[in-house]
Amino acid sequence: NDTVLVMPVNQKPRVAHLARALGRKFNKVDEAQVGQIIALEKIDYLENNQTISDVMNGFYFVPVTRPEPQISLAVVAKERGAEDKIAEALTKMRQEDANISYKVVKDTKQLVLSGMGQFHLEILKKKIERKYNVTFDLEAPRVTYKEAFKKTVEAQGKYKKQTGGHGQYGDCWIRVTPTARDSGFEFLDEVKGGAIPRNFIPSVEKGVREALEQGFIAGYPMIDFKAAVYDGSYHDVDSSDMAFKVAGSMAFKKCMETANPVLLEPIMNVEIRVSLDYMGSIIQDLNSRRGRVLGMEAIGDQQIIKALVPQAEMLTYDNTLQGITQGSGYFTMKHKAYEEAPPLVANKVIEAYKRSKGTAEKEPA
Repeated sequence: NDTVLVMPVNQKPRVAHLARALGRKFNKVDEAQVGQIIALEKIDYLENNQTISDVMNGFYFVPVTRPEPQISLAVVAKERGAEDKIAEALTKMRQEDANISYKVVKDTKQLVLSGMGQFHLEILKKKIERKYNVTFDLEAPRVTYKEAFKKTVEAQGKYKKQTGGHGQYGDCWIRVTPTARDSGFEFLDEVKGGAIPRNFIPSVEKGVREALEQGFIAGYPMIDFKAAVYDGSYHDVDSSDMAFKVAGSMAFKKCMETANPVLLEPIMNVEIRVSLDYMGSIIQDLNSRRGRVLGMEAIGDQQIIKALVPQAEMLTYDNTLQGITQGSGYFTMKHKAYEEAPPLVANKVIEAYKRSKGTAEKEPA
């Protein structure tokens, strides 16, 4: 019945009961000593890394540092409409296991689950299916490719439609210019002399932004360029925000057709920790994955290999590493940059996109 302090959330709940767990049974106790593991009832906001202490002598332990996830897999529901139920289950499991994380990847629309290895995620999957009565598969996530321009081009987008009453009219000229890698997207207003009223410029930008998300060669977003609207025309009655948005989209799509767009692939910064006995095999495997070894560092009897490797080559690396090192290897990876994909890789991705698009077009509405 004591009131306690929970940090760092600074909550002061009253503890109604303490209990010690024995299998599925909970035996109530009046107190707990240092080192004992107990359960508290009806305190919903408790999470890992919080500290419970006496109200008069508040204390907060330094949070435990968690290792970076080693592997990420896409969650694919077996039943339509089960995605929300799976997300709810993952939220609850995250409170129990702080070594997992999950997110919906914007570009691929996939729910991606990350953990410490294939075995870790497989156990988590079985636990969720058993506790929450939902089934799903774990598979390699789709790679988050991007697209980029190779040269500066200009194009006109003109949307004109007459429907009896007020029509629709929007006309703009857009110039796209490639910029340095990782510079992002910038929209510029270079219209002079009121060729396009200022209130329609944001609509042109909106049309460009929506079009860039669709890409051109493989359906991936365009990045690292600036788009400038520099000329156009309007109609006093028929021009509208919608018309200029469509015109902006039309002009940008024409630019994509002529600017020699290329496919960019994500490159990962990879660190692999293994014993010296496996160094040769690891480096040979990295070379086969189009990896570039940056260097090596010795820590005790362990070697840390640092390399840059395309994300597409690392999707199943956890299993390979465990096989080479007999389960003793460990690796982490983080996104480093985007680089132009080699023609062989780009052609495979583009052909797969064309096939999927052709299949989608054949499906009945």
